[in-house]
Amino acid sequence: MSAAARPIRGSPATSVPLGPYESRMPSPDEQSFVASEADRRPCRAQGPPAWNRGMATTNDPEALPRLGRYTIDTDRSSITFRSRHFLGLLPVKGTFAIRSATIEVAEPLGESSLRVEVDATSFRTRNRQRDAQVRSARFLDTSRHPLITFVAGSVEPTAVSGALTVRDVTRSATLTIVHSEISPESFRVRATARVDRDDFGITAYRLMAGHHFDLTLEVTCVHR
Repeated sequence: MSAAARPIRGSPATSVPLGPYESRMPSPDEQSFVASEADRRPCRAQGPPAWNRGMATTNDPEALPRLGRYTIDTDRSSITFRSRHFLGLLPVKGTFAIRSATIEVAEPLGESSLRVEVDATSFRTRNRQRDAQVRSARFLDTSRHPLITFVAGSVEPTAVSGALTVRDVTRSATLTIVHSEISPESFRVRATARVDRDDFGITAYRLMAGHHFDLTLEVTCVHR
């Protein structure tokens, strides 16, 4: 195969071979860097997320959902947590599943109500041995106490305070709302909380297992 050639400046008829790592630059007639008018496409703004496509939303922290009863869409809601074990050196991440929840949005907002039921047996950290231990009588004792419940006592735009019950032990807890999106028929909320297992009498493996659980709730509530 013969090598391509390039012209020597000032002598169009004379040429020298191109080296093995060189390439001939195309002429302006051979390559265009501007698309033709027919091929140009306008930029499009990113559409709404899949869970909320087709619904107008607002992120105004002062906005309130439509009054009435809501239920949580469990397929679009989750509880994740972070903790540490082995003397606090190793991080642990996991999830719980929400079994059911009902919300009554009232006016004034402080008269609203909320009840959430979490499936205790749904505790998962992707470690079968650890998950079985946590579900055992030493920790959550899910065979006798299959539900974890939260009932709101105070509802505000930025926080929900109430009673958290684990293994028939009830303690106060506060969910801090860090993000919300509201549409005419639903709203979505992200909230965080910290829970100390010692408060509920779960004291096994004090040095090896984490004491604090940092929870994040992502819930979608649909008007009924």
